[in-house]
Amino acid sequence: MEPLTLSLRITGLLAILGAILYAIGDVLLLASKVNLDEYPKLKPFAKLLSDSEKMMVLSPTRLMWGALIGVFATPLILLGFWQAYRGLSGANAWAALATFGLFGFSSAIGAFVHGSFFYLGEYVQALNNVKEDSQNVIVKMLERHKKILIITYAPLLIFIIIASIMFSVLVASGKTAFPVWMAGVTPLTMTILWLAGKRILPQFIRDWTEGAGFNIAYMTFFACTTITLWN
Repeated sequence: MEPLTLSLRITGLLAILGAILYAIGDVLLLASKVNLDEYPKLKPFAKLLSDSEKMMVLSPTRLMWGALIGVFATPLILLGFWQAYRGLSGANAWAALATFGLFGFSSAIGAFVHGSFFYLGEYVQALNNVKEDSQNVIVKMLERHKKILIITYAPLLIFIIIASIMFSVLVASGKTAFPVWMAGVTPLTMTILWLAGKRILPQFIRDWTEGAGFNIAYMTFFACTTITLWN
């Protein structure tokens, strides 16, 4: 077996593991439900919380590891995009490098976004625990946090969309190591497929995969790149 072939297999398997770990982190942070009526001190801030009140029921340990698992899994995701980049060999070198770069930038930003949900959970719980005359301090913190999430989510999504389109175009050219049908398999298309298809899944599966859509898409993408580059 050639060293490059072995490295592509290993990095692919590690990327799949990374996506699984990242998805577990998503579930730990976001797969919970609460009734806002049980938290009267939070009800006036329902619009600001925008469903983040469900983090009220998370223990400090679950919050911490939900955030850390995703951050620690990010290097494995980057290995997966390196594998995909190697699979684009034969296509335009600069376009392939740009595709890898955009996927890499989105992963770096994604680690920040994912980790910041620990602080979001802390703010939500503090908002409920402090006296009502002190809540305004926490509200201001939540507002600033929400602004940061919006600012970081925008380039993250834009980079993923552009990189996915570039990946599709390069694979469709027929000059890469991937079969042409892989042009239809990208993080973007797999995310759309998950969002559309999860509606037919049993409710308990939807509940327990809440928030993990991106990483389920990555898991599928890396599984396909690994299978197609295996030989």
